[in-house]
Amino acid sequence: MIPPEVRKITSAAEAVRARTFAARVTAELGAPEVERARFLTALTARLCEGLGRCGTELTLTVRPSASDGTVLVRAVGEPMPSEPDRTPPWRLTLTCPGRPAPATARRGPHRRPADLEDTPAEAVLAADEETAAILRRLDETERQLRLHREELHQTNQGVMALHAELHAAAQTQRELLDAERAARGEAEKARRLLTFLADASAAVTASLDQEDILRCLPGLLVPGYASDVEVWLFDEPAEPNSAHSAAAVTAARLGRPQHAGPHPGDLPGVDDLPPSALSPDRPLLCIPLTVRHTLGVLTLTAPGDRFDEDTSVMLVELTRRIAIALDNARRYEQHRDTAEALQRAQLTALPPVEGLRLAARYLPATRGLNIGGDWYDAFPQPDGSLLTVVGDVTGHGLRAAVIMGQLRTALRAYAVEDDSPARILTRLHRMLRHQQPNLYATAVIARFRPGDPHVVWAAAGHPPALTRTPDGTVRVLDARPGVMLGVPLPFEYEDHTADLPPGSTLVLYTDGLVERRAHGIDPGIETLADTLAALGEAELADLDGCAESLLKPLLPDSERDDDVCLLLCRVPPSGDAGPRARAADPGARRPPRW
Repeated sequence: MIPPEVRKITSAAEAVRARTFAARVTAELGAPEVERARFLTALTARLCEGLGRCGTELTLTVRPSASDGTVLVRAVGEPMPSEPDRTPPWRLTLTCPGRPAPATARRGPHRRPADLEDTPAEAVLAADEETAAILRRLDETERQLRLHREELHQTNQGVMALHAELHAAAQTQRELLDAERAARGEAEKARRLLTFLADASAAVTASLDQEDILRCLPGLLVPGYASDVEVWLFDEPAEPNSAHSAAAVTAARLGRPQHAGPHPGDLPGVDDLPPSALSPDRPLLCIPLTVRHTLGVLTLTAPGDRFDEDTSVMLVELTRRIAIALDNARRYEQHRDTAEALQRAQLTALPPVEGLRLAARYLPATRGLNIGGDWYDAFPQPDGSLLTVVGDVTGHGLRAAVIMGQLRTALRAYAVEDDSPARILTRLHRMLRHQQPNLYATAVIARFRPGDPHVVWAAAGHPPALTRTPDGTVRVLDARPGVMLGVPLPFEYEDHTADLPPGSTLVLYTDGLVERRAHGIDPGIETLADTLAALGEAELADLDGCAESLLKPLLPDSERDDDVCLLLCRVPPSGDAGPRARAADPGARRPPRW
């Protein structure tokens, strides 16, 4: 520790020397220039304040720090004892590294040896040198600040450019996301429209009934794609007070879709017309139902303010498929009606026979083109006997009806030469094998002779006949039948005999009466036998009513997959000759459809 330096400062010269001494000491101790300048400036100000009063007693102490090796320079100023109004003492402290500064920097080029005191002029020069050093430091600091400002400016420019790039990239990303979202929306919309088109097409083509097709359209299109649906078919009778829009008439005349609304629809492939008087606020889309020719017009009222472009394309395609479904239904109905008319034309009336009552029913199929192929027949022989026949040709439609007619005619021709049911079937089998290959048929023939309590029968792959005796016993004639007619192998059929005393009934039928896809044929035969056994004598006496009673439990609804033929042959009880059998016209009395 250096002994403290104490001086009394009562004049400006003394203040200058004290400042100079403090400057030399702090310079010797290597105090930083800026902190040193602040210390000396504060010291000078305090000394000047003391000169304005009675002076200051200045004590300058240099003491090393015990902890970090630095040196503390402390200046303590107290008022002179002669000062009447003494002020509190003041204290200034400066921390120095304790490492002496270089001699040149410490003393300057014009300094005298350190043991001599500086003159005021030299003190001023020394102060200027200190000020110059500080200014150099300030200049360097300003230069560094300018560099930092430039770097900051460049950094700001880079940040702004980066921000602009990031903003542009974000904008591009948003646009890409919007485009992807729009593309997904379009894809989802297209998928939804295609799914609806497929489902709606399946719905309209599932039926061959025109009324069913027309009935399902509102349920398909309302309210998702239209608020109202109207179908105008040209060959259908117009409803009273019905009116069609000008757009529908134009679509029917030109064969092109027409749009009528308050604003143009701009729909692809669709002509624009003024709003319709029938719907001035809602747009109409009128699409012709065209296949080979125009069947009518489908008119749709928009569910909102307009029709969507993609939706309109789907609706036009759906209308084309509806037209195809309607055309198929009409062609089916025409084909079916023709086949049924031909079938019924070949089912002749049953002949009146003494001692035998006959009743027959023919019910055409109601599902698909399954009409044609089933027949019944009854005709007398030259020897007075009666042959009854029930047969079924494989296949359906017009061809089956035509082949059925050929078999019926051939059977009658063969029966003139031979009254044996087995030999007649054998000849039919041989004829069908050679003239109609790949076509098969089943048949059962029963021969009745006046006064004979027996019936002779033969079958070719046909469901077994049933007999009911007067005591109510029902027997299934389940002797093994021969092969189907037309099977490509030679075959000789056999005659069988069954008891048929007076009061008995013989039931002949086709498989459409007893066979069901889900259950086969045996449950149906059992039901038929149980129903026949449950009939009373009063019901059997009315053979037409008996036929109805047998049909009801086996055909509970109006939908049938196959034709049905039923032929009842009843021998009246003894002593009851009864009226002669009435001629049965298969078309004169049709059973009700359940």
